[in-house]
Amino acid sequence: MSDNHLKKTRESLLMSKAELARAARVSPITISRIEKGLPCRMETKRKIILALGLEISEKHKIFKD
Repeated sequence: MSDNHLKKTRESLLMSKAELARAARVSPITISRIEKGLPCRMETKRKIILALGLEISEKHKIFKD
């Protein structure tokens, strides 16, 4: 079970994994791994949050930790 809301948020924005990966400057494989609940670096989380159009202070909307 995923420990984050990344997939739900990405789909609500009608973004593909590839689009999010491109915007966040990470690989689509990284997006897939995070959506499956695997850990990632803090810098990767920061890139994803910003690519989704959120503020860093809103990270709790995507990541629980």
